[in-house]
Amino acid sequence: MQLLNGNEVSKHIRTQIKAEVEQLKAAGKKTPHLAAILVGTDGASQTYVAAKAKDCEEVGFDSTVLRFDATISEADLLNEVIKINNNPDIDGLIVQLPLPKHIDTNKVTQTIDWRKDVDGFHPMNVGLMFKGLPCYLPATPMGVIKLLEHYQIETTGKHCVVIGRSDIVGKPMSALMLQKNCTVTVCHSKTQDIENVIKGADIVIAALGIPNFVTAKMVKQGAVVVDVGITRVEDPTAKSGYRLKGDVKFDEVSEKASWITPVPGGVGPMTRVGLLLNTLNAVKNHLRFESR
Repeated sequence: MQLLNGNEVSKHIRTQIKAEVEQLKAAGKKTPHLAAILVGTDGASQTYVAAKAKDCEEVGFDSTVLRFDATISEADLLNEVIKINNNPDIDGLIVQLPLPKHIDTNKVTQTIDWRKDVDGFHPMNVGLMFKGLPCYLPATPMGVIKLLEHYQIETTGKHCVVIGRSDIVGKPMSALMLQKNCTVTVCHSKTQDIENVIKGADIVIAALGIPNFVTAKMVKQGAVVVDVGITRVEDPTAKSGYRLKGDVKFDEVSEKASWITPVPGGVGPMTRVGLLLNTLNAVKNHLRFESR
C-alpha cells in the first residue's frame, strides 16, 4: 500500500502557483484576489474558510472574507454576491456551504458570475465541464484528478466506481473520470448489491459522507481508493472533542489497496489547491481578454 499524499502534492502545486504569482507581480500585472462569503458560525465552515485565507497568503493572493449572521435574508445575501460580481478587483468568489435552510443554495450559486465561480458550481461551468470544454472545474473533483495524475495512476480502461451522486462531488467526478477514459459506475442510496458493485472497481472514489462505509470486504486486492469523505465524529478522548473520519475504513482497506488517500491529508488539501488554481486561471483569462 502506498499513500496518495494530498499534503505533499498540494504543497508542490502551491509552490508552482506562488512562482506564477510572483511573475505576474513582477510584470506589473494584477494580483489574484479570492473572496469568500461565510454565513453563520458553523465550526467546520469557519475552519475551512480560515484555511483558504491562509493558502491565499502563502501563494501571494489577496483574499477577502465576508462574514454574515445566519439570520441574513436571502435577498440581502444575493445583493452581497452581486456586489462582488461587479467588483473588478475580485477574481474569484466562493460562498461557503452549507447555507441556512431559509436560503436557496441553487439561487445563490446561479447568482454568482460564472466567470468568478471558482467553486465550479454555476450551471455554465457545469455544462462546459460535461462537454470537456475549458471551464472552472469543481475544486474537489479537480483535486482528485490532480492527485491521480501526480502519482501516475493509470485510468484508461479501468473500472471506476464513484460512491455518491452529489452535484458537488459525485456527478462531476464521474464526468471527469469518463474523460480520463475510465468505465464509470455511480453508486448511490438506491443501488442494489452495492458491495459487489464496489468490489468490481479498479478505482474507488468514496464521496457519500458516511464514516467508515467502505470496508475491506468491499474492495478488491490492488484497488486504488480515494476517500473524499470527511466527517467530524465525537470523541471525548480527543483534545478537540472530535476526530475526522473518512468514508473508508482506512486500517482495513489499506491492507488491500495499492494506493489510498489518508483522512485528513488526502483530498482535503487538494480541494483547497483547486480553488487557488481556478482563481489564478480567472486572472489569466482576464489578461488574455485584455490583450485581444
